[in-house]
Amino acid sequence: MTGRGCSVMVLRVWRQSRAMEQKPTIGTVFVPGGMPKFTYVPRTERELEKALQKVTDNLCKLVVVTGATKTGKTVLTRRVLSNQEPLVKVECGRIQSEDDFWQECMIELGARLDVELSESSGKAEGADISGTLSVGAFGAKLKTQAQINEEINSQKIEKSKPAGSLRSRTIRYLRETSSILIADDFHYLPRSLQGHIVRALKSEIFDGFPFVIIAIPHRRYDAVRVEREMNGRIEPIKVPDWSIEELVKIPKIGFPLLGMKITDKLSKRLAEEAYGSPHLMQEFCKELAQKSDELTEPSVERSFDDSIFIKISEHTGKVIFDKLASGPRQRSDRKQRRLVGGGTADIYRVILMALSRLEPGMRKVDYESLRASVKDLLYQEDMPQAHEVTRVLEKMAEIASKEEMSVKVLDWDEEEQKLHITDPFFAFFLKWSRDYVDTSV
Repeated sequence: MTGRGCSVMVLRVWRQSRAMEQKPTIGTVFVPGGMPKFTYVPRTERELEKALQKVTDNLCKLVVVTGATKTGKTVLTRRVLSNQEPLVKVECGRIQSEDDFWQECMIELGARLDVELSESSGKAEGADISGTLSVGAFGAKLKTQAQINEEINSQKIEKSKPAGSLRSRTIRYLRETSSILIADDFHYLPRSLQGHIVRALKSEIFDGFPFVIIAIPHRRYDAVRVEREMNGRIEPIKVPDWSIEELVKIPKIGFPLLGMKITDKLSKRLAEEAYGSPHLMQEFCKELAQKSDELTEPSVERSFDDSIFIKISEHTGKVIFDKLASGPRQRSDRKQRRLVGGGTADIYRVILMALSRLEPGMRKVDYESLRASVKDLLYQEDMPQAHEVTRVLEKMAEIASKEEMSVKVLDWDEEEQKLHITDPFFAFFLKWSRDYVDTSV
């Protein structure tokens, strides 16, 4: 291992030891969207950790971790592999090209990124500028030197190396350092780029190089393309939604660490509203702990009411809701329909309002139930025809599958005539943001 690699390892070990010594606070006990140090739940019965640990033992397969959004895929992966060095983590959400991917790998390893320089010179009054760029474990450092010269103007211009050169150097470095590579949010990458990366590492994977992909299983993650590239040599690990029994462990572990008590009844109520998402459960617990901490005599029970859910719902699904409510760009058929409660709305918003009233959670909603809910909202003469409702449901499912949508929040099954809410955050928003759904008409 290089000196830089050793420095990275020492720094990570030091941070981990500091984290373990840390006194529990609300912000460190309940960590929505982060890495929980105190309230991590291993879900031992599902043997997810055991399955993931295989990657370290010459597995010779591509490990693909999939599951719904915010079900703990990243937390699980990093927890199990955190003691492996070097651990190279690439956040694919910020990757724009193949070069970006390999550069992120090199930076994670603390490797030096050399760039080609070309020089232009001429007879003129100007400055002689030279520079070098080195990227290490602690970031990038730019060194410059300027000298005034009346006769010569010399300038160094960076030229990026060819992608193939960077790719081959990175793969060689990953192999030589016995690294483990994790590509998180792999579904964010264009499908062609997914194939390129897997193809580039194919030979190394067959030779035992550990490569873990984390993705949400919908159309943006092309499982068929990846499987074709790997000739069936894939180790799939599906992370299921959390059960009520698993979710209640988060408050049962966390609140006592803060000197607070929570009843089994309240823990179960929080778990029921989380729709199988540990992220939402962490949100509930953190908000509840903060409210309780503000009291003269902290009391979790006295701090709880439904306002906690309403507050959290404000930032869980609004953006996606607005996209669905806006519908397709072509708006020629957007007739305004009169609402029984006052005001008007077009058919897209009416259907979302009707869906919100059904509070479907993660269940499938049959067409007749949805149509009955629409009927309760509109005057008889403003009721849409059956084919109009199904056409809108098809369009919504299409919008939810667009490239710019990171999560497919709903799906329409034409054969079964059922609408399926597939995202816990969107399901939670529909239930607890009723005021926004109704008043934004």
